[in-house]
Amino acid sequence: MSKDRLYLFDTTLRDGQQTQGVQFSTAEKVQIARALDALGIDYIEGGWPGANPTDSAFFDAAPKTNARMTAFGMTKRSGRSAENDDVLAAVLNAGTGTVCLVGKSHDYHVTKALGISLDENLDNLAASFAHIVAQGREAIFDAEHFFDGYKANPDYALQCLHAARDAGCRWIVLCDTNGGTLPDEIGRITRAVIDSGIPGSHLGIHTHNDTGNAVAGSLAAVDAGARHVQGTLNGLGERCGNANLVSLIPTLLLKPQYADTLDTGISPESLRDLTRISRQLDDILNRVPVKTAPYVGASAFAHKAGLHASAILKDPATYEHVDPSVVGNERIIPMSNQAGQSNLRKRLGEAGLEVEPGTPALGAILNQIKEREAQGYSYDTAQASFELLARRELGLLPEFFEVKRYRVTIERRKNKRNQMVTLSEAVVVVKIGGEKKLSVSESMDASGQDRGPVNALANALAKDLGPYQKFIDDIKLVDFKVRITQGGTEAVTRVIIDSEDSSGRRWSTVGVSPNIVDASFEALLDAVTWKLVREGAKAP
Repeated sequence: MSKDRLYLFDTTLRDGQQTQGVQFSTAEKVQIARALDALGIDYIEGGWPGANPTDSAFFDAAPKTNARMTAFGMTKRSGRSAENDDVLAAVLNAGTGTVCLVGKSHDYHVTKALGISLDENLDNLAASFAHIVAQGREAIFDAEHFFDGYKANPDYALQCLHAARDAGCRWIVLCDTNGGTLPDEIGRITRAVIDSGIPGSHLGIHTHNDTGNAVAGSLAAVDAGARHVQGTLNGLGERCGNANLVSLIPTLLLKPQYADTLDTGISPESLRDLTRISRQLDDILNRVPVKTAPYVGASAFAHKAGLHASAILKDPATYEHVDPSVVGNERIIPMSNQAGQSNLRKRLGEAGLEVEPGTPALGAILNQIKEREAQGYSYDTAQASFELLARRELGLLPEFFEVKRYRVTIERRKNKRNQMVTLSEAVVVVKIGGEKKLSVSESMDASGQDRGPVNALANALAKDLGPYQKFIDDIKLVDFKVRITQGGTEAVTRVIIDSEDSSGRRWSTVGVSPNIVDASFEALLDAVTWKLVREGAKAP
C-alpha cells in the first residue's frame, strides 16, 4: 500500500525564538539549521528577514540544506500594492525558494486589529500570494487565528483560505494561534476545510500548547487529512510553546496507525539522533533538559518500582511502549527504597558490576539505600553516588585519596570603587599515598564576580590531585540543585550536582547535611571519585 507524504515544517528559528528568554545568535541558528537538516525536516523557517538584524544575518549565512529554507513575513499592507510593499520585499530579498506569509482569517481581527473591511483583507491575501508565486517562489499561508475565526464566522474564514489557494498558494496552514482549541474541534474543523474544496495534500496545521494539547491537536488534524505539520524542537514558542516536533516525530514514525500510512521522510537512522539533537538545543540555550520529556527525557525510560524492574528484566515491552534505542535514549533502573534485588542487580549490571543472586552484599546495599534515603539522600536521580555506594559495599571502590580537612571563608568588603562585594575562598587538604597536598582557590570569575563557596570548593578540590589530575581536568559542573528535606531550625539540605566531561558524558551525585556547603562538598567528592573509577585510575 502506498503511503501519503506528510511534510514536517520546523519553526524553531522563528516562532521558537519568541520564547521568553530565548535569543539565538546567527551562529547558533546556523548550528540548529544543520541539525534539523540532518534529521530530515522538510522545511526550516529561518526567521523574518528585515524584522531584526539577527534574522537578516541568518539568511545571509544560512547553510546549504536539503530542507527547503523558508523566509517568514506578513501579507501586504493596505494602501499599497504587493510590488511596492517594502516589508514584503524584504522577505523576498532573503532569496529563499519558499516564503511563508501570515495573514488574518478571523473577521474580528480584520476589523479591529487591521481596521479594514473584510473584502479588503481578501484582496490583500490574493494579491500577496499572487505576487509571491509570480516570483517563482513556493507560497505558504499561515492563516492566523483560523480556528477561532471559523467558530465565529465559518464562511468568512473559509473565504480567506480559498483566496490564498486560488492565488496559487501551495500550503494552507490552519493556525490555532491562541492555543485554546481542543483536539476534537481541530479534527472536526480540519475535515470541514477539506470538504470545502481544499485537499489535505495542500493543508497544514500549526498549534500552540496553551491547553497542553498542541501535539494532540496536530495529530487530530493529521487524522482528519492534513499533510503538513508545523512545530518546534522541544516545544519552544511564545507563551506555552508550539507543538513539540520531538514528540510528534517519533509518534508518527513508531505508532502503526501513522507509520503504516504516512511517510515523513525521516529515516530510522536519523530518528536515533533525536535525543542528541533535543539535548543539543538545550545546551545551546544553557538549559537543563526536561527529564520527563516524552521519548528523549532522562526519565522517559526510567523504571523505579521493584515490580516494574523485575518485569523489565524479563521483557522490556512490559513497561515500555517503544525501545529507547530507536530514539537514541537509554533505559535507566534508578535506585530508591522501593527497589528490589532484581532492580538492584540490573542497575549494577549497567555499571559493569555483575553480582550473583543471593550475594549477601545485595541485601547490605539495599539496607544502606533505605537508611540513607530516610536521612534525606535520593538515589533515583544520583546514579553515580549509588554506584559508589554499591562499590564500597562490594569492596570494589579504591581509596584514591583522603580528604584531611577543608575550609571555606566568605568575606564581604568594599572594592576599589567603594562597592560592597563578596569573595569566597576555599582550602582543601588531601592525602594521596603518603603525601599531603594543600590547594587554595577563590571563586572570582574573569569579570570580578564572586561565584560562591561551592564554586571555590570545586576549584580547590580539582586544583591539584597529583597523579589523578589528568583524569579530572575536563570535569565541568552543569547543574546544582538544592532542596531542604526537613524544615525548621534542624533543616537538612540535599544537594544534587550534575557533572559533565569533554566526551559529553554526564553524571549526578548527591550530598546531604544540615550545612549546605558540607552537602555540596560531599556531592563534589562523589563526582570526582566516580570520574576516576570510570577512567580506570589506580589507587596509590
